[in-house]
Amino acid sequence: MISTEIAQGFATFTLARPEKANSLTGRMLQELCDAVDRVAQDPDLRVLTLTGQGGVFSAGADLDEARAGLALSPLWEQLSARIAALPCLTIAALNGTVAGGALGMVLACDLRIAVPSAKIFYPVMKLGFLPQPSDAVRMSALIGPARARMILMAGQKIPAPEALARGLVDRLVEPGELMAAARELGADAMGASLDHVKGIKGLIPAGI
Repeated sequence: MISTEIAQGFATFTLARPEKANSLTGRMLQELCDAVDRVAQDPDLRVLTLTGQGGVFSAGADLDEARAGLALSPLWEQLSARIAALPCLTIAALNGTVAGGALGMVLACDLRIAVPSAKIFYPVMKLGFLPQPSDAVRMSALIGPARARMILMAGQKIPAPEALARGLVDRLVEPGELMAAARELGADAMGASLDHVKGIKGLIPAGI
């Protein structure tokens, strides 16, 4: 349910459960963690892009598994921490709406691009769960505490154009052009050494 493709230093991880809005199971989270661990050891890696199949990036946790304990799994924090620690440029290419815990991997990326129809929301207040701690920190670093509260406490769904204006998304891209846009954004990194990419990335303060 996770498709991985790596070619000439450009890796793409695709959430491939479109019949369930790419909702994440424990198995999928583990697959993502393992895949990140593998590419972290690749000296040729310069860019990692995360995207989804179909019209939704991810609806968050699979509800049946969430009720059975997945919402409290340490895998969410492990995944976002591993993505944030990668030395390469990381890009979340949102092919549609992203919700709940799936937002953690998106916030952990260096850049976020999205189709104009995408929405971003994190209904933890409504569902009775706490957000992952690093998600709240990263979100606040990007858009400020008050706007983070609008999402996490007031349950607001943020349309992509508003997310762009707030700095939660960095560019809007028409459907069908996401991967081309990701490759364009990664072009300079693809032409640099990994040490150079890592060096520049290390100079830029992260949310966590």
